[in-house]
Amino acid sequence: MLRRASVTSEAAHSSPVRLAANPAAAAALAIAAVAAATLAGAWFFQLVLDIRPCPLCLEQRYAYYLAVPLGLVVAFAAARGAPRPVVMAGFAVLLLAALANAWLGGYHAGVEWQFWQGPTDCAGSVVDLGSAGTLLQRLDSVKVIRCDEVQWRFLGLSLAGYSVLISLAMAVIAVWGIVSARRAA
Repeated sequence: MLRRASVTSEAAHSSPVRLAANPAAAAALAIAAVAAATLAGAWFFQLVLDIRPCPLCLEQRYAYYLAVPLGLVVAFAAARGAPRPVVMAGFAVLLLAALANAWLGGYHAGVEWQFWQGPTDCAGSVVDLGSAGTLLQRLDSVKVIRCDEVQWRFLGLSLAGYSVLISLAMAVIAVWGIVSARRAA
């Protein structure tokens, strides 16, 4: 009988059970996992499928680069019983980063659909060609990936469109984390 109680006690302290008991930690880990999977997908498209990112694509990665380590830190803090304001502040930063990234992805998708003009460094025409003597040399060395040309679509959405959806999902998870952290006292 003592052996059974010991096994039950060990099972109660395993990771999945602890995460279920701490939804704020689970939310933070979910954000970190989604961000890491998104970055892995972006690097797969770039390195394996040779779909080169434009400048706006690269800017959209910043939020994911922030979300991976910050999500892990918030998960660790929530699991260790850090003060509620600290955990909530971490979720607030994650929420703001996700919403800003959703906006940036929406802007990028709008540029791709020609709803508005994109930044001149990746969607406009070349204005300054420089001297004629170095023009051919510079044209051979520079490859501009345009932000207004879609390189890949699936189900009608470009990678920028999927970034919007993923960022909004991360924002929803961050709100869940904030609500969970507020309830845990």
